[in-house]
Amino acid sequence: MSLTESSDGFRIRGWHVLVAMVLFFGVITAVNAVFISAALRTYPGEVSVTPYEDGLAYNAKLARQAAQAKLGWRASAAAEPEAVAVRILDAEGAPVRDLSFSGKLQRPATGAGALTPRFSETEPGLYVARLGGVTGAWDLTFQAQDAKGQLFEAERRLTWP
Repeated sequence: MSLTESSDGFRIRGWHVLVAMVLFFGVITAVNAVFISAALRTYPGEVSVTPYEDGLAYNAKLARQAAQAKLGWRASAAAEPEAVAVRILDAEGAPVRDLSFSGKLQRPATGAGALTPRFSETEPGLYVARLGGVTGAWDLTFQAQDAKGQLFEAERRLTWP
């Protein structure tokens, strides 16, 4: 008796092998198609909805960062009870006064629930925004502009108890 023949006379023929291979690769292809479609539906891989425009604006962002570096300003931010405080110092360490100041607080993992705090200068170079009921980790993004139009942008991670 040969390896391809059983005791009842069954023999593996070429079409058996063909059907088995077509079924095997058909199942593999179907499973891959299901996984690919599920992956594309749940996360398409896009970080931005306008990637081309973001790329064009990148050189402008680099120019703003170079101008900001020439200013030599430094900023520190602190999470205080019921408030956020930002101190801005110039290249010599003197407080930078009378800035037009805006900021945004949002959770690190999601854009939902973002806050737009209103900052006011409470002492020279110290800008404070009162908040209520903020707990946990937040990302602060802020912009400060002086009367000459010099712009300072920064981001800080803050944590409230």
